[in-house]
Amino acid sequence: MRTGRIERKTAETAIEVEVNLDGTGTYAVSTGIGFLDHMVEQFSRHSLIDVTMKVVGDLHVDQHHTTEDSAIALGQALGEALGDKGGIGRYGQAYSPMDETLARVALDISGRPYLVWRAGFSQTQLGEWDTELIEHWFHSVSQAAGITLHVELLYGSNNHHICEAIYKGFARAMRQAVEIDPRKGGTVPSTKGMLGG
Repeated sequence: MRTGRIERKTAETAIEVEVNLDGTGTYAVSTGIGFLDHMVEQFSRHSLIDVTMKVVGDLHVDQHHTTEDSAIALGQALGEALGDKGGIGRYGQAYSPMDETLARVALDISGRPYLVWRAGFSQTQLGEWDTELIEHWFHSVSQAAGITLHVELLYGSNNHHICEAIYKGFARAMRQAVEIDPRKGGTVPSTKGMLGG
């Protein structure tokens, strides 16, 4: 089983994250931010990556530290579970429709983190979650996991649908990218013999 576990404690947050890349999409998520919980649950369910995430953060200040640090810990756990990345598909892509909204996510588990974000929101909050933090969540997870990640909103008007379509697209692209391809015989999917750098 390809699993990762991260405990991250700072003066701002205390976080425990566990992932299983070969799971069934089961989850137990508690960040203190309801809409963020909902999105991490969507990621787990649609990627089939089991996720346990418990966050105690300084929400009396604002949501920034909890959002950022939860993404960093998730990315680190994914990176730990991937190990040397031998045998993985490496690339993933998904079109993700939700009612009037269509999002496109493409990614490469390259070891070279980069985020291209072409999406936006017309309201400042979803539930109690500040929408400006959503891009930052994806930036943080891509940096920590070493993922080149391209996120595009092709069209859409409902902010809930936009966010959910993006997270589901990310999940489905990750499912493709982390799955083991038996034809690769466990080799690292790069002519360099390694990913990253």
